Amino acid sequence: MEDLSPSDLKTILHSKRANIYYLQHCRVLVNGGRVEYVTDAGKQSLYWNIPIANTTTILLGTGTSITQAAMRELAKAGVLVGFCGGGGTPLFSANEVDIDVAWLSPQSEYRPTEYLQGWVQMWFDEALRLDAAKALQVARLNRILSQWGKRALKDAGFEVDIERLKALLDKSLGNIEVARDTNELLTEEARLTKALFKLAVNTVGYGDFTRAKRGTGADPANRFLDHGNYLAYGLGATATWVLGLPHGLAVLHGKTRRGGLVFDAADLVKDAAILPQAFLSAMRGDDEQEFRRNCIEVLTRGESLDFMIDTLKEIALSIGRSGAPQK
Repeated sequence: MEDLSPSDLKTILHSKRANIYYLQHCRVLVNGGRVEYVTDAGKQSLYWNIPIANTTTILLGTGTSITQAAMRELAKAGVLVGFCGGGGTPLFSANEVDIDVAWLSPQSEYRPTEYLQGWVQMWFDEALRLDAAKALQVARLNRILSQWGKRALKDAGFEVDIERLKALLDKSLGNIEVARDTNELLTEEARLTKALFKLAVNTVGYGDFTRAKRGTGADPANRFLDHGNYLAYGLGATATWVLGLPHGLAVLHGKTRRGGLVFDAADLVKDAAILPQAFLSAMRGDDEQEFRRNCIEVLTRGESLDFMIDTLKEIALSIGRSGAPQK
């Protein structure tokens, strides 16, 4: 059987890749032609293989280093690399996305151009850009309804009042449809998320909860929300890279975030997948590693990256190319 070169590995669709790695206190290098991370165990060094063909994102946390050779192989395989703090949050800034985010994107110009061309046809028209923002928010609502009602979530202990959820989403849908600009959409997004927090708290019996920026304090739910959201940002960065969409061409968060398109994409799955898991893990007393493993399982099982990519593609082709949203 012939060996695959790193560039051949990009033939494996990113939406079908299963792994997101968070690494700390290790070195990432190339050993025997494979990308591996090395940990120290006393006088011994332990080498662990990273299956880059099945990996979308690598987060490098506290005490990590990476060689130039490893970056070359990861780039050839289309793996996004980000530097972050301990526990996966925050992501540190250098150049591309936002004050808290530094994604090192694989440099390949051999990606499809049709989605970028459709996206910019829409993006430079203010009315169409608003239509795209509304389409993202509607997709977000539909995703929440489909994910929160799944049997797996109920079996895990998150059995939401589905009628109450539908009422919240129906009200939000009405507000989205009549929104006159992105400021009104952002206000509605924040209002709904606050209502979803309250619903989740009641569903698991969490008690008092106030969303704190960066999970300040000892509240585990806040810490888990921050941690899980950064995993969603990694998927958002992957989705936009796959489609060749620059992070600056946001339709909702662009006025305050230079790389707002990553945040637009991440919003498609944050409330649907991360929010319930944060409260479930907080109630169970999970540690960061257990929570991260559960989040990745939920994101993978729900084919979240597929959903992101398909939604962005539909907006680019239907709103961008035709000049009107697809009904």
